[in-house]
Amino acid sequence: MTSTSTLPAAALNAARAALTVAINDNAVEDPKDDSQDNLEDGEIQELDMAAHAEEIRTDILITMKQHPLYSTWTLWFDSPNTKNRNLPQTPSVATPFPATPATPVAAIGWMEDIKKVINFDSVEEFWGLYNNTIPPSKLPAKANYYLFKDDIIPAWEDDANKNGGKWSIQLPKDKNKKVIDTMWLYTMLAAIGETFDPILTQPHPPSGPAPEGLITGVVFSSRLQFYRISIWTRLAPQQEDDGLRQRIEAIGKHFKIQVLGFGEGQKLGGPLATEVEFMSHKDSEKKGKGKKIIV
Repeated sequence: MTSTSTLPAAALNAARAALTVAINDNAVEDPKDDSQDNLEDGEIQELDMAAHAEEIRTDILITMKQHPLYSTWTLWFDSPNTKNRNLPQTPSVATPFPATPATPVAAIGWMEDIKKVINFDSVEEFWGLYNNTIPPSKLPAKANYYLFKDDIIPAWEDDANKNGGKWSIQLPKDKNKKVIDTMWLYTMLAAIGETFDPILTQPHPPSGPAPEGLITGVVFSSRLQFYRISIWTRLAPQQEDDGLRQRIEAIGKHFKIQVLGFGEGQKLGGPLATEVEFMSHKDSEKKGKGKKIIV
């Protein structure tokens, strides 16, 4: 008897559509929108994410949902311009976080400065959002984008993240400014298309519990001299977890080769640069003394 996938056909089409657009570079750009081109490096328009929140929502609401995603995703944002500021509230902007079992008190403090931009659950909504947000290359130092599945907050303490870790790469700004926007776009597309950990889109028996994907979210960080892109996972392998380790390593290889476009054996480390590295969140708290997986 052949196995059949329980993933809806529309969701499978969404994954394929996202990847097709990424490969063909078909992202739509507004030729009239030069508002960011006149900014100096590191500048950002004042309160841009909040000011555009309702505009983004309007663009999305008038777009027909043709390719629903397997999961709902939420984009979060913070920067020096939004920290400790009383931003005007819209339906797209988060209110302060209450303490819940999934959001421990330890995560509340720094989460107060992170703004929830909007959530989406279709390919069309993703492009509506993407075309109304600032490219990573234009973000100031200390700004971050967080794209996480809708029920997961971008904090180590969240139940979905506390036993996991992250793949990350650090890239010098001066050598990567022209390509970083594409790298981040492809990272997001791989996340929403469920291609980092394709267990959700592979055929599986209809009986039994549905599989649980390892990816919880992806993060882009702009710093003074470098960029960092990270892929967060739900679990991190222990020494005896050969099966999980192989699955985690497959995510890292896909990130390095198919998403970022580097060669399988290519060495990337150097001044302000790192290899594609995985470390558990618990080991990360040891200030670099934890064990790393490198692909």
